[in-house]
Amino acid sequence: MLTRITLLAFLFIFFLSPIFAQQQILFFQTDWGNKLSLDEFLKRTKNHGYDGIETWFPYSEDVQKELKAGLEKYDLKVIFLHGTNKGLPYAEALKVYEENLQKIIAWNPVKINSHTGSDYWSLEENKAFIDITTKASRESGIPIVHETHRSRFSFNVPLTVEMVNAAPDLRLNLDISHWMVVHERLIGLKDPLLQQIIPRVDHIHARVGFAEGPQVNNPAAPEWKSALTTHLDIWEHIIRNYGQDVYTITTEFGPPPYLPTVPFSNVPIADQWEANVFIMKAIKARFAND
Repeated sequence: MLTRITLLAFLFIFFLSPIFAQQQILFFQTDWGNKLSLDEFLKRTKNHGYDGIETWFPYSEDVQKELKAGLEKYDLKVIFLHGTNKGLPYAEALKVYEENLQKIIAWNPVKINSHTGSDYWSLEENKAFIDITTKASRESGIPIVHETHRSRFSFNVPLTVEMVNAAPDLRLNLDISHWMVVHERLIGLKDPLLQQIIPRVDHIHARVGFAEGPQVNNPAAPEWKSALTTHLDIWEHIIRNYGQDVYTITTEFGPPPYLPTVPFSNVPIADQWEANVFIMKAIKARFAND
C-alpha cells in the first residue's frame, strides 16, 4: 500500500510539478550594430547570461572560421539570418535564396530566421520562397522561420493571415514591434487576426514597438509600461500555449537610428545593450515562479 501511494505521489509530482512542466527558454543576443571585436562580443554575450547569438550568415570563409572558433570557445549557439535579395530580378532572387539557404543549412544552426519575399510581390510569388524553406527544413531537420517584418510578405497582419492560410507548413518568427507601427496601434493579445497567427510562431524577436515607431527609446521607462506589458503578455501566451520544449527568443533592440539620438550629435539617448538585457530579464520574470 505504501509503495502504491509513493508511486502515485511521484507521478503527481512528475507530471504536475512546475519544475518538470517548465519549458526551457534559450535567449539569443543580436549582433546588430555591434562594434566590439567578435571575441569581445561573444564574451560579453556569455557573461550576461545568453545562450547564443543571432547573426547574418557570413559568406567569408575567414569570418566563418573565426565565428565557429568563438562559438566553441564560449559555448554559445547560433541562429542565422537569411533573406530575399529584393534588389535582384524575381527569378534570380528565388535562385540565390535557395542556393544560400543550403550553405547555411550545412552549418546546422539552432534555427534559420528568414526575411522573406517582398511587400511588392504577390502572395503566390512570396509563397515560392516559403515552399523552398518548407522542403529544406523537412529534409535537413533544421527549423526555418519567417520573420514578421516591414517590407516583406509579412509586413502587416491581414496579409500574414492570408499566407498562414495558403501555406499550412509556414512557421514564423514574431517580431510584433513592426506591426505596432504599421497599424499605428498596440495590437493586443485578444486581436482575432493575431490569434490566427500565434499558433505558427516558433521564435520571437523581443523588441517593444509602439504606434509611431518600431522601438521605444528605453523599455525600462515608465511611460512605456503599457507597450511593454502588451508585448510581454503576447510573448508569455505564445510560450506557455504554443511553445516547444525548448523555446528561442532573440532580444533585438537595435542601434541608431532605430535607437533615438540627441539632435545634432547622433549620441544615443539610451544604451542598446542594457535595453536587450532588460527585456531578457523581464521575460524571465514572467516565468520566475514556475
